[in-house]
Amino acid sequence: MLSLSGKTQVVGIIGNPIRHSLSPAMQNAAFEACNLDYVYVPFAVAPEKLGEAVSGLCALSVCGFNVTIPHKVSIIRYLDELDRTAEDAGAVNTVLVRDGRMTGFNTDGDGLVCSLAEDLDFSPGVAPIVIIGAGGAARGAVAALCRAGAQQIVIVNRSYDNSCTLKEEMNLRYPGVRIEAVKQNQLGKKHLVNVSLLINTTSLGMNGERMDFLDLAALPSSAKVYDMVYSPAITPLMSEAAEKGIAVSNGLGMLAAQGERAFTVWTGQIPPKGLMKRVLLSTCRP
Repeated sequence: MLSLSGKTQVVGIIGNPIRHSLSPAMQNAAFEACNLDYVYVPFAVAPEKLGEAVSGLCALSVCGFNVTIPHKVSIIRYLDELDRTAEDAGAVNTVLVRDGRMTGFNTDGDGLVCSLAEDLDFSPGVAPIVIIGAGGAARGAVAALCRAGAQQIVIVNRSYDNSCTLKEEMNLRYPGVRIEAVKQNQLGKKHLVNVSLLINTTSLGMNGERMDFLDLAALPSSAKVYDMVYSPAITPLMSEAAEKGIAVSNGLGMLAAQGERAFTVWTGQIPPKGLMKRVLLSTCRP
């Protein structure tokens, strides 16, 4: 590890909970490999303390930080400006601090598209994509998939109002994409029979939860399932889909890919290819 000094640049991640995060391991490995005097640390921030935390990070001259659950949307009000990726998604997962100003980015979405290509050999197209969830991670996913060529997206969420809000916002940004909102308990075979990809953007599965509302038998054998949850490495959703012969992947590839993009936002450099993912694979095993 590089030694810390008064010149060390500090970056980090804010969220609640945060103890499970693997970002410190992969980011610090990349800083060391590039011989950069940076350190990446986790900060547990409760929702009611978000504004104070953001002001404090800026006052401490932290040069940037990642944002995770539950702050990806609520943090926007505390930032000075948004990059187009964050504007399109309506969510932020990376912040750059320069000269006392904070700029929000969303590297999640492009990280997802990269992981889908590498881990599932998948590219968005005409066939429908089902998104489980309507939070910050879902926003990044929908925006990036639309930019990458998706033509039909179904947003499924427990709160129909939230899925409708996301649908309406994305329809304005991507009028050429057919986007549908479905309440979780109304998801049926008609929504799944022609699906090319199903993505879980929620934390369901992190503690062994099963998605009883989801009939995986209705998916075609050619469909693929992507679970953004990466701990455990094999979630109940992935296990059940694999039993039906469906190709599956967890979110480690996305975590690495979005992390590589965040690294570049902060440092202006590109980290060694594949390093972050190798660190994650060595840390998070089934």
